[in-house]
Amino acid sequence: MAKGYMGKVLVVNLSTGEIREEAVPDSVYENYLSGMGLGAYMLYKHIPAGADPLGPDNMLGIVSGVLTGTGSLFTGRWMVVGKSPLTGGWGDANCGGDFAPAIKRSGYDGFFFTGKSKKPVYLEVKNGKAELKDAKDLWGKDTVETEEILKSRAEGPKKPKVACIGPAGEKLSLIAGVSNDGGRMAARSGLGAVMGSKKLKAVVLSGAAKIEVHDKEKMKALSAACNKWVQFQPPFLPGTLTFPVGLLLRVLPTGMAQDGLLYKIMLKKWGTVSMNQASIEMGDSPIKNWGGSNKDFGPMRSFSVNPDVFKNRETKKYHCFSCPLGCGGICSMTGKFTHTHKPEYETVLSLGGLLLNEDAESIFYLNEVLNRAGMDTISCGGSVAFAIECFERGILTEKDTDGLVLKWGKTDAIVALVEKMVKREGIGDLLADGSAAAAKKIGKGSEDFAVCSGRQELPMHDSRNDPGFGVHYYAEPSPGKHTVGSYLYYEMFQLWKKVKGLPSPWLFYPKSVKYKTGRDKAVMSRVCSSYVNVVNGAGGCIFGAFIGAKRIPFFDWLNAATGWNKTPEEYLEIGDRIQTIRQAFNVRHGIDPAKIKLHNRALGRPPQTEGANAGRSVPIETLVANYWAEFGWDETTGVPKSATLDRLGIEAP
Repeated sequence: MAKGYMGKVLVVNLSTGEIREEAVPDSVYENYLSGMGLGAYMLYKHIPAGADPLGPDNMLGIVSGVLTGTGSLFTGRWMVVGKSPLTGGWGDANCGGDFAPAIKRSGYDGFFFTGKSKKPVYLEVKNGKAELKDAKDLWGKDTVETEEILKSRAEGPKKPKVACIGPAGEKLSLIAGVSNDGGRMAARSGLGAVMGSKKLKAVVLSGAAKIEVHDKEKMKALSAACNKWVQFQPPFLPGTLTFPVGLLLRVLPTGMAQDGLLYKIMLKKWGTVSMNQASIEMGDSPIKNWGGSNKDFGPMRSFSVNPDVFKNRETKKYHCFSCPLGCGGICSMTGKFTHTHKPEYETVLSLGGLLLNEDAESIFYLNEVLNRAGMDTISCGGSVAFAIECFERGILTEKDTDGLVLKWGKTDAIVALVEKMVKREGIGDLLADGSAAAAKKIGKGSEDFAVCSGRQELPMHDSRNDPGFGVHYYAEPSPGKHTVGSYLYYEMFQLWKKVKGLPSPWLFYPKSVKYKTGRDKAVMSRVCSSYVNVVNGAGGCIFGAFIGAKRIPFFDWLNAATGWNKTPEEYLEIGDRIQTIRQAFNVRHGIDPAKIKLHNRALGRPPQTEGANAGRSVPIETLVANYWAEFGWDETTGVPKSATLDRLGIEAP
């Protein structure tokens, strides 16, 4: 029966060179989907407790989703999974571009790598034949060069799809990611370093395997209805007016439940940079290493990163595979590089407001430098902010920084420091493993300025403005991630329209409501985690999910593709299972969930005295305890209870 997924994975032992197919039972897909869920199932099954993340026992997975290539929309995402060398626990990174369908067209739902090669290699899968090839001549090349070389070797007009690491992964930077599509990054968790430790330079895929679905006509009808919502695009305000929108949202005494259709309009016009200035002004974007506020990066300074600055440099829009929205773009540059991917919101703010850097040209340049190196822009920006604050406080001196004078907003020093990080030269070698690792080596109280959760730098959404972000930064099996949940995300997902009994937000509400700790907050956070696990198991895009569960029919697409007849509630239980096995993975590998600490600045401890988030603090202990309880985990320790593991069919850690 046609069922959407391919039903098998390829397992590669890089120590021995053995390559074998492994059939995956239908029951695994029904319980875990593919993507994140299949990755969690495989890693929990195969990685022994205590495995060194950079050792041969770690397993690295590259996976696509159940819905990728089925005719559904917003389902062109692929994921890298493995034990994270950055956090020591579960690691995952998500990416768009054009690589996801190539995984399935190769005949597989994923590729899993164990062992360590003695020399650089790449895996080529061509027309059903898999082979490890010598990558010695590619070692040292950046991600763009590597992809171009590998594509140039292909015969015929149809070029393979490539995922690869750059110098950051080769040099085992703990904040290295995996690239495809000319520098688009699966950036978080340091999984590029895992790939580098295995001497695996790239995965190169060419194939034409057919992706069958159960009900083609239903898939077409669902996608056609969905596309009508995506193409709804009324005229919208110019980028220069996004600042007053943020100002209005800041000064209003009430909050308003957000419909993701509005954000879709902004994404389609500008991409993720649409919220740059508004986020700064309303307190969503952390400033000056989380110690400042919108007062420090006011409208005259933040104007340098308003969305039109990036839109006006866009020479070409692009869409990920199966995406009708198209939030990506190529931007022109001056100097060493002629063009770069349009920087994402996270990149702009981590290299902009977080450092008080108002030089947009430097952000374009550093975006390209980091994409080519294969280094996470979020962790890089957080590490630079850490270094600047340490320098300002006298913890680091010019002797430590190779003569660099690190100051807030000092663009030339920021650029020079990032270049050193990419090359692992001098002070850059210290920072290339992230701020938490650097602080551990520096000491002298520097730990207070490494703004992390579980050793991963925090993204550019302030939990003092939306405490829901704080819950996920703290309590996710892969901590410090913004692409899972918040109270804003819950509003946009609109799952209460599909799932009976879920809390429905008020249209208008006092802002103080966000800081309450009732059970509804725990339900909202748990549902975000579970739903995003389903989306990630489907190969879906969170930006599509933001448009709303009734408009973007992930549940119905899954049924039409597979022939299942599952309810939304049953799919959320799959999300619960994926979340729980990832948490059990952490417990098995020695992570104590209760000891993961979210940085005090992200909690408003002490509260800020000025700016958009003045006086705000996050009651994180109660929020997280309630969240754990919602999953059936011990509310004090965060360890999944035996009864929960039994109910979900998960082996105890």
